[in-house]
Amino acid sequence: MANDSDRAQRGIQSIEVGGQLLRALVHHGRPMALKDLAREADMSPAKAHPYMVSFGRLGLIEQDRGSGHYLLGPLALQLGLISLQQADPVHLATPLIAELAQRIGQTAAIAVWGARGATIVRIAESPSPVHVAMRHGTVFSLANTASGRLFGAYLDGAVVKRLLDEERQRAKSAAPARRAGMPPQPALPDWKSFEAQLREVRAHGISRSEGEIVPGVSAMSAPVFDHTGAMVLAITAIGPTAIFDTRWTGEIAQALKACAGQVSQSLGAAPAAA
Repeated sequence: MANDSDRAQRGIQSIEVGGQLLRALVHHGRPMALKDLAREADMSPAKAHPYMVSFGRLGLIEQDRGSGHYLLGPLALQLGLISLQQADPVHLATPLIAELAQRIGQTAAIAVWGARGATIVRIAESPSPVHVAMRHGTVFSLANTASGRLFGAYLDGAVVKRLLDEERQRAKSAAPARRAGMPPQPALPDWKSFEAQLREVRAHGISRSEGEIVPGVSAMSAPVFDHTGAMVLAITAIGPTAIFDTRWTGEIAQALKACAGQVSQSLGAAPAAA
């Protein structure tokens, strides 16, 4: 007699087989002929056709009257929109940063754009005994941190210019109050220099910082986008410079991009260009 676990795992094979046709249609993102859909699902057109008829009755697909090609139907579109409305970027990314921290051996975190700038909301500590600790609620400098520059690269330019001016004013006001013996804050770039830095971030699709705020500490940060193409959060890794690979195409950069891309895909973002 089957136990509860067996019942929970038992599926309907015909639905899973037919689902391969829907998967192919979604993967290609364009109307497709029956023979092409069938080939992608590894079945004959004769076998695929009844599935498409049933999917059409449900509203999952529809058929163009002129070409006969199949495309996603109104129910599929409604399901997609509801899924996007329910998707919480931080919730989706949280379990992934724990895996990321284990994989790269560095502390990983999620930053969102808050009222005061890029703000840490989730942290996964490094498994290494030598690591950099971060605190929830930490706000990163726009101009002198990997996370800050990452958001700066994808926010509206006029907004970023204003935020840089405001950060410069805050730094100027805080300078007389800094205690003796404290390390000086790094100088803030002018707008022209900062624009060049932001272009570099966009060109590589990732941001990095090497000992800017705290000597001996480096970081890299990758963007997560939603279905509209807007950046919704940053996935950041931070660690001791001596053991932190900040190469644009290094292991940490690749792992960050893969993690951020996985979350972006769950949010309906278009795949990144190769």
